[in-house]
Amino acid sequence: MNAKRTPQAPPELPGFTYVDVLGSGGFADVYLYEQHLPKRRVAVKVLLTERMSSGSVAEFTAEANVMAMLSTHPAIVTIYQAGVAGDGRPYLVMEYCPKPNLQVRYRREPFSIAESLRVGVQVAAAVETAHRAGVLHRDIKPANILVTEYNRPALTDFGIASTTSAAAESAGLSIPWSPPESFADTPRSEVRSDVYALGATVYTLLAGRSPFEQPGRRNTAAELIQRIETAPLPLLDRADVPASLHAVLARAMAKSVTDRYENALAFARALQKVQIELSHSVTPIDILDDGVTDEIVEDEDDGLTRVRGVVSINPETNPAAGLTRPSATTAPSRREPEPVATYVEAPDDTVLRPGAGVAGADTVRHASARPTPPVPSSVPGVATPAPGRFDDLDDIDATNLRVPTDAPEPAQAPPAPSRKGLVIGLVAAAVVVVIAVVLAVSLPALLGGSPDAAPTPPATSAPKDPISAVVAPPADLDGTPTADGVEFTWTNPDPQEGDRFLVGVVTRADQDPEFEAVTEPTATVPADPSGTTCIEVMVVRTNGQSSDPAKECVP
Repeated sequence: MNAKRTPQAPPELPGFTYVDVLGSGGFADVYLYEQHLPKRRVAVKVLLTERMSSGSVAEFTAEANVMAMLSTHPAIVTIYQAGVAGDGRPYLVMEYCPKPNLQVRYRREPFSIAESLRVGVQVAAAVETAHRAGVLHRDIKPANILVTEYNRPALTDFGIASTTSAAAESAGLSIPWSPPESFADTPRSEVRSDVYALGATVYTLLAGRSPFEQPGRRNTAAELIQRIETAPLPLLDRADVPASLHAVLARAMAKSVTDRYENALAFARALQKVQIELSHSVTPIDILDDGVTDEIVEDEDDGLTRVRGVVSINPETNPAAGLTRPSATTAPSRREPEPVATYVEAPDDTVLRPGAGVAGADTVRHASARPTPPVPSSVPGVATPAPGRFDDLDDIDATNLRVPTDAPEPAQAPPAPSRKGLVIGLVAAAVVVVIAVVLAVSLPALLGGSPDAAPTPPATSAPKDPISAVVAPPADLDGTPTADGVEFTWTNPDPQEGDRFLVGVVTRADQDPEFEAVTEPTATVPADPSGTTCIEVMVVRTNGQSSDPAKECVP
C-alpha cells in the first residue's frame, strides 16, 4: 500500500500555467496546467526528484514513447509532448480527463451490466492494439482507466509496460488484479496475463470490489495472493449477471495461462456475445494494426471484426447482431478527444515489487525504436519498464483472429470443352428435356387423373428470414410528467405473441441508452434535472428480431 505524501512543487514550464494538483504516487506527481497555445487544459506527469536515477529517467522516457506510439487509439490517453523542466525533472504532457476514473466510480456503486460490457470491449480493443505493437501493459485495473468527456474509457499509465523484446520481470504490479504467474518464484508476463487483468477489471466493475477481496475479512497482500493462486473465482452476487458472463470472466481469469482466452480480441468477442444474448447494443472493437497495410481485411465472423490502420469494428454487418439494436456508434470511429478521470491514491492498490531497488529499473531498453508489430493474433511473452504509474492516482465464443496478409489466389477457370464434347452434351440435354415433357403429360393420366387436366404444382412458400423481417417501431410514443418522474406510453402497431419492449433513457446525445425490458407499453422514468427527459423504445420479438427505436422527449 502506497503511503500518502505531499506532492512536490510544480515545475515552471514555458508555455504553460500551473493550475492545480491532480494526484501523486510513488513515482511521479500529476498536475493540471493550462497550455497557452493551443489554449487547453492538460495533465502533466512529472518524475519525482528522488526517482531521477539514470534508470528511472530511461523508464520515464520509455513510457512517453510507448504511449505516444499507441495514443491515437480512441481508448488510450493521448500524449501531447514530453520534455525536461528547468529544474531537471522529466515530464509528460497528456490530455486532461476531468471525469472520475473507474476506481472512483465502482467504489461509489457497482456498474450496470451494459456499461461493464461496453467498457470491457473498448479497453480490450486498446490492449489488443498494444499487443499488436509488441507492448504489454502489465497494470490493467480500474484506477488506470480514465473516462473521457465523451464517456469513453481511456487506458493510461504505461509506466510499467514494455515492448515484447524486453525480458526482465522485476517490475511493480497491483496485486488485486494480477494473475497467479506474477507471484511465481520467477515472475513472468505474457499476452494472457493482460487478459487476466482485463477479466479482473470487468469483474471489479460488476462486484464493486476486486475479485478476491472478501468484505469483512482480512485482505492483506499475502492473503490476496494466496486466494488468487488457489481459490476459485467467487460467483458475482448479482441476480442480473447471466451465467454466460460469469463463464467469460472465469475463463479470462483461469489459473492456468493456457486455459484463458488466447488474446484480448477473443475476450472482447466473448463480451460481445453476451451483449447479443442480453439484447444490448453491440460495442464495436477498435483495433490499430500497422501489420495490415492494404484494404480492410475481414475475419471469418461476418464482418464483426475488421482490421486495418485504425478501424472501428462495426457489428452492424454481422447477422447475429440482428438480435440487438445496432450501436449508435456505427461509423468507423477516428480518434476522439478523450478526457478522463481524476487522479487519486488507491488505498486498496497493494503494490508488490519482487525485485530490489527501483521496480523494473532496467526492463526497457531502446523503447523509442518501435518493434515490428506482429500480425498474428497472439504475441509471445512480454516483460516491462518501471512503475511510473497513475495507479496511485487516482462493455461469441472466442474465435481466433486470422488476418490474411496476401490476397487469395483467384480461382482458375475450368478448361473449355472440345467441340465434339459440346455436341454430345447438347444432344444428351435435349433427350432429357423430351423425357421430362412426356412424363409431365402422361403421368397424371396413368395415376387416374384427367388426361386433359394440367398438372397442379404443389403450393409452396418461400421461407421467411426471421432476422431480416421488418418489425414496426412503437407508435404514439408520448410522455406525461408525474410526481414520480415522466410516464411514457406507446402502442405496438403489429402486436405478436410474446412481444416485449426495450426502454432506454437517453442522457447524452453521443451515448447509447441502457435498455431495460418491459412487457407493457408504458414506463415511468426519473425526470432529467436538465428539464428535458428523453427515452428510446424498441419492439423485440420472441425470435430475437427487433424494431428501430422510437424516440420521444418531454417537454
